Amino acid sequence: MAHTSAPLNSIVQQYLDYLAYNKRYSNHTINAYRRDIQRLIYTLENHGHCTWADAQADTIRAAMIAARKANLAPKSIQRILSSWRSFFTYLLQQRLVKLNPVEGIQAPKLPRKLPNSLDPDQISQVLNTPIASDDPMAMRDKAMVELTYSCGLRLAELASLNVFDIDVTDASLIVTGKGNKTRQLPIGRQAIAAVKFWLQQRTQLKCLDANALFINHRGQRMGVRGIQMRMAKMAAAHGQHIHPHMLRHSFASHLLQSSGDLRAVQELLGHSNISTTQVYTHLDYQHLAKVYDKAHPRAQAKPQFKEKPDHD
Repeated sequence: MAHTSAPLNSIVQQYLDYLAYNKRYSNHTINAYRRDIQRLIYTLENHGHCTWADAQADTIRAAMIAARKANLAPKSIQRILSSWRSFFTYLLQQRLVKLNPVEGIQAPKLPRKLPNSLDPDQISQVLNTPIASDDPMAMRDKAMVELTYSCGLRLAELASLNVFDIDVTDASLIVTGKGNKTRQLPIGRQAIAAVKFWLQQRTQLKCLDANALFINHRGQRMGVRGIQMRMAKMAAAHGQHIHPHMLRHSFASHLLQSSGDLRAVQELLGHSNISTTQVYTHLDYQHLAKVYDKAHPRAQAKPQFKEKPDHD
């Protein structure tokens, strides 16, 4: 049986390896956990704690109060608490601590923020512009935007796509989402055409990753930062601001406005909980309200009767 006096900085790499090989988390996620745990070590050292077993709920609570006073975003505080809670759960499993000091500590509530989306005309303005046939990178960028908007992909899902994930004959795509869950998605005609053009160009380029669907000019798989930069550059040329998540939000909003089928949108987005998808019903209402205010002949008409003031 392991003892409960493991010093700080010990077992951290073992935990990160566990996330990589057992949980199969991405490098991006593991690096975020590493930063959060280093913050935890700094917090505990500042409170005079030398081992993981010394950590107390009061210390964690004080750290969160300090984070709020330092104007750290509620979302960042939530993520830090979640990372710390998961790490102490692991320490409990390894019998290196007797309790989880993060358990029961509540993070500040996040303000409800509706995602930004573009209207179909704005997206068409970017996508309907002809691409030079001698510019393979521009063809790749158009294929990435078309595919993201056609399928509502997450940025990480787009970056991880392999050539064999797409069936151009069946116009379908197998994508691996959060928690390594896979889902099959239909692909629109415009997206399929764009991907076909890109695949033709891809065969003429140096390719160091035979599986990667989207590669950069060095022949390596496109990373998430590279995708963001290329999409932003493509949109800026048309006076638009576009990022991958905005395309995903636009996909969901436009599909819901047209179909009204919330369950179908949930499946296509890969949401495990429908409450996550329901945010798009608010976007849908906003769209309807704007149309009503602009188009209904009585929406802007002045009322004929004045309300009487309230009297105590």
